[in-house]
Amino acid sequence: MLFHQHFVQIAKSHGSKLAFIDRSTDKRVTYSKALIASLILAEKFRKYEKGFIGIMIPTSAGCALSFLGALMSARIPVMINYSTGAANNAVYAQKKCNFKTIITSKALLEKINCPIIDGMIFIEDILEKISIKDKLKAAITEKMPVPLILKGIHAGNENDNLVILFTSGSEKDPKAVQLTHRNIISNIKSFSTVYEMSGRDIMLANLPYFHVFGLTVNLLTPLYHGMTIVSYANPIDYKMICNVVKEEKPTIMVGTPSFIWGYLRKSEPGNFKSLRAIVAGADKCSDALREEFTEKHGLTLYEGYGTTETSPVISVNTPENNKPGSVGKILPDVQIRIENYETGQDCSTGETGRIMVKGDLLMKGYFDDFEETSMRVRHGWYDTGDMGFLDEDGFLWHAGRLKRFVKIGGEMVSLVKVESLMERFLPEGISCCVVEIPDALKGARIIAVVTKKIDEKKMLKQMADHLPNIALPKKIVVVEKLPTMGSGKIDFRGVTEMMCNIFSKTH
Repeated sequence: MLFHQHFVQIAKSHGSKLAFIDRSTDKRVTYSKALIASLILAEKFRKYEKGFIGIMIPTSAGCALSFLGALMSARIPVMINYSTGAANNAVYAQKKCNFKTIITSKALLEKINCPIIDGMIFIEDILEKISIKDKLKAAITEKMPVPLILKGIHAGNENDNLVILFTSGSEKDPKAVQLTHRNIISNIKSFSTVYEMSGRDIMLANLPYFHVFGLTVNLLTPLYHGMTIVSYANPIDYKMICNVVKEEKPTIMVGTPSFIWGYLRKSEPGNFKSLRAIVAGADKCSDALREEFTEKHGLTLYEGYGTTETSPVISVNTPENNKPGSVGKILPDVQIRIENYETGQDCSTGETGRIMVKGDLLMKGYFDDFEETSMRVRHGWYDTGDMGFLDEDGFLWHAGRLKRFVKIGGEMVSLVKVESLMERFLPEGISCCVVEIPDALKGARIIAVVTKKIDEKKMLKQMADHLPNIALPKKIVVVEKLPTMGSGKIDFRGVTEMMCNIFSKTH
């Protein structure tokens, strides 16, 4: 069964239950109203070209209902990142996937100062033109038995695309990832099993839906189970998020480590007491964040791992199986192997190699990019581009992206390991990022970037007790702010370019 067909069943069985508590617009939408609104939007979207349809709306009930309406009308949502370079991202998506229509919001464009792009349709205009006849027709349809409702919406099969999402572009131009109904539903079932998720849970939706972590975990998972979604569109409005959690009492919350740091600093003890689980993902989680969160709130911060191409969750720590520092145990129905990056052979327990993944969670491929797809998926195994190892208890340990390893003097140095060590010695409130820049003589140089001035000699002396000389940063550079992606992850590509520019001018 396709996701939107499943949603019809859920909406019919949860009628008067709240589907959305939208704290950005102060709207509360029941499952019945959500189904009616989705049916109306599906009818409106049918007049646009078939195939792909762009969606560029902040995390909200409106975005969710537009997404469902698109699926019901046989359109595939292409989710567009509005947080960084919205206009460029919109044009890039249109060209990459060869479509025109983008459903967006006037309020959003005004807020982010984004020009109107050809093909943009405003959700406010669509809503304004909904007639009493439209509402009556959808309301009558909503009262029909499930089989009759399903006859009026798109059918298809589970290998059809459910969504197009773009990779972060933190290392190169974003790729258009095709995720099918089978991919995402299989992933929802797998991590719902280990976290025992059900309709009794309340999900905080604080992440953007253009990012796979936000879309699958904050939107599609709660809808799949019939949960109530508490949404707020701005994940970096830290104080407001803390208030929303305190007032609406969600039971599950996820976020990137940088966002969770913000919530930790702006929260009061007791703000998060309704949560039965809080999970960090999309970037490495530091020991300091885990320890401080537990100290302040008495809650364990669990860490997971995933990629856009895997729908996204591959592994996660849980209350039953938790090893702080690891990214958890592999999900049910997911296969993993650790491959030696030179020989291609399977690594032994504890040996670091490429993380390879297989299973129903794996994408159909990159849209219109057979070459890149064939480079990353070989014999059904997806090369994540990440390095890691499995320990004797079956926990996965993430060692960073292969591209975040640098070969110096014949040795492979993990920039993530250097970063993690620096974080241990940095004063509170200072962030760091370690990158590699070209060196005419040695081939590569390791540069550390921090957000406040520190005692460089003292830092390097402390690090020298734990790292070989070749792994020590050759310079520590102070910047006001580290560039980040819309998901809250550090933009390594941006930091590297920044350092290359600085050092090309000074050498």
